[in-house]
Amino acid sequence: MRTRVCDLFGIDLPIFAFSHCRDVVAAVSKAGGLGVLGALAFSPEQLEIELRWIDEHVGDRPYGVDVVMPASYAGAGELDPEHMAEELDHMIPERHRQFVEGVLAQHHVPPLPADEDKPVGLLGWTHEGARPQVDIALAHPIKLLVNALGPPPKDIVDLAHEHGVKVAALVGSVQQAQRQVNQGVDMIVAQGHEAGGHTGEVATMVLVPEVVDAVAPVPVLAAGGIGSGRQIAAALALGAEGVWTGSIWLTTAESDMSPLVVDKLLHATSRDTVRSRIMTGKPARMLRTAWTDAWDAPESPGTLPMPLQYMLTAEAQRRIAKYQVAELTGMPVGQIVGTMNAVRPVRDVIYDLVEGFVEATEHLNALLGGAEGASPTPGATRG
Repeated sequence: MRTRVCDLFGIDLPIFAFSHCRDVVAAVSKAGGLGVLGALAFSPEQLEIELRWIDEHVGDRPYGVDVVMPASYAGAGELDPEHMAEELDHMIPERHRQFVEGVLAQHHVPPLPADEDKPVGLLGWTHEGARPQVDIALAHPIKLLVNALGPPPKDIVDLAHEHGVKVAALVGSVQQAQRQVNQGVDMIVAQGHEAGGHTGEVATMVLVPEVVDAVAPVPVLAAGGIGSGRQIAAALALGAEGVWTGSIWLTTAESDMSPLVVDKLLHATSRDTVRSRIMTGKPARMLRTAWTDAWDAPESPGTLPMPLQYMLTAEAQRRIAKYQVAELTGMPVGQIVGTMNAVRPVRDVIYDLVEGFVEATEHLNALLGGAEGASPTPGATRG
């Protein structure tokens, strides 16, 4: 399973694992892949703590950091960076605030205690919010910086390269991939419609070969609906140099997901996800819940653009999580959730991925060997 990206990053397996949990990131890297920490949810101070912990626990194995620097968002380039959060907050209509409170009241979700800090700020949903995260990440021995939702600014790409760090970017179309390459990124993650979190319109099976052909010789990772060795074999057969995985790590023993979330993931099928703008204002795949249904109902005011939708719903999500309101509790996850049926250590997941890949390639090799001199099966050429 060795490809160019193994040599590029000094890893044993072309398996990249996105996670917001530092334990998962370290475990994947130690098992021979490359763990990538999602920085979005962390303040600069907390991100420093997380990366210092990874440095201490990953040994000499490489890892990466993922940030979000969207191509477009409300107020981009128009607001005072020092007062951006306050100015954006004033842009949220009162009707939307009332709708959120109405849904919470319908499900008997109490307010946060008076002495508990409420969510504030933008996290990393803007260029201004992500830049401090980039600076902190590059102060650590990371090997990869990844950006989502648009091309990273050219100065960020150049800064990463000055630190000897490769840059990758997630895309959902050929056009996006070409823009990323023109910006100087070193690797493309072609993420199909099946994927969890922010994702586009084109399915993985179609998207990956299109992107591979469009950006060659830049290496491409396949993402979306990948949770087995057979699917890794399919991705490499489509021309990818490796795979980008995320959902399958949510139910590992090292994951920091709450027991309620894990239980919902373990019992979900591949039809139990929905692609919606309710989380951030941009389309993202997640578990279908009473919360997602409420936003699709006729009385819904509709979603707001990024980052207003996140700002509108951040406190509501905190309340739902704190009080463990099962019917409203969701999680960004891909359609591969239908095969995530047990809690297993990261190392066992990696082992199964490799074993499944070997079995799939041996099966294909057997088909090739058995085809020599064989007569075509009637109807075998029909689509």
